[in-house]
Amino acid sequence: MDEDQVVSARREIDAGAEVIFEFIADPARQPEWDGNENLAEAQPGQRVRAVGDVFTMRLTNGGLRDNHVVEFEEGRVLAWQPSDQGSPPAGHRWRWKLEPLGPGRTAVTHTYDWTQLTDEGRFARARATTSDRLAASLERLAARVE
Repeated sequence: MDEDQVVSARREIDAGAEVIFEFIADPARQPEWDGNENLAEAQPGQRVRAVGDVFTMRLTNGGLRDNHVVEFEEGRVLAWQPSDQGSPPAGHRWRWKLEPLGPGRTAVTHTYDWTQLTDEGRFARARATTSDRLAASLERLAARVE
C-alpha cells in the first residue's frame, strides 16, 4: 500500500462519542465542519443508519455526489465511498473512527484512502486531500461539539 494514498488525522475532542457521531452521521450537518470546503448541502432526513445506505450531497461546484456506506457501527465507525450520482463508487473512501476515552472525551480518527481509485482524472483532487485538510475537518467538528 502506498502511504501517500492513505492519509489520516487524529484528535481528542471534549465531547461524547454519541454527540460527535450525530454530526458525522447526519449529512445535513457535514458542510458545517468540512475541512475540504467542497460540500455545499445535503437534504435533511438522510441520517446514516446501516451499511448499504446511500446519502446524497450537493458540492460547492453544483455537482451531486452519492455516498455509499461501507462500514457502520453506531457511535463508533462510519465509512463511505463517494460516486457521481447514479454511478458506482470511484474507489476512494472516507472513514471516521471514534474511541471513547472517558466521560465526555473521545479520540476521533479521520481517514481518506484512495488506494482503489483508478480514474486518473481524480488523482489531482485525491492528492490534494492531505492530513492537514482532514485535521481542519476535525478542528471544525470540535468547535461545533465542544
